[in-house]
Amino acid sequence: MPIRELPHSERLARAFKALSNPNRLRIYQQIKAARVSPMKDSGCKLVDFINSMKVGAPTISHHIKELVNAGLIRVEKDGKFVTCYLEEDMQQELRAFLD
Repeated sequence: MPIRELPHSERLARAFKALSNPNRLRIYQQIKAARVSPMKDSGCKLVDFINSMKVGAPTISHHIKELVNAGLIRVEKDGKFVTCYLEEDMQQELRAFLD
């Protein structure tokens, strides 16, 4: 079932579970920091994570997949390059829950 079709509490639980891993939290924070403004999302390339973290490429790919499955980020492929972007809807849900 797609994440958007799940009940609100289930979506939040999946997001918090994904972010409970320190490496995934760092990846999410790095994507968030790469945003120039809320209106322009520059994203992060997969290679950025591989270069900045002391974790192998397969492990980074696994963490990216978990963040995508939790609805926290989306990925776009351009040839062999993968760029990660925040899912704005989920970010707003998390913000509303924490406020």
